Amino acid sequence: MSFALYMTGLIILLIGVGWGLMTAGLAPTYIAIACVIIAGIGIMMAVSRTRAKDPPVD
Repeated sequence: MSFALYMTGLIILLIGVGWGLMTAGLAPTYIAIACVIIAGIGIMMAVSRTRAKDPPVD
């Protein structure tokens, strides 16, 4: 999978989480904190899964 596909999924996830928390009545500060944490975890996972494999050593 490509990095762009992971980032697209992450953006959709963040929008859904933010919308859900806003609907639940949470303060904007807590919504921002949750979205930043999810974004950080998502970016770390995307980078680790799409990282190029090291070439074999001869």
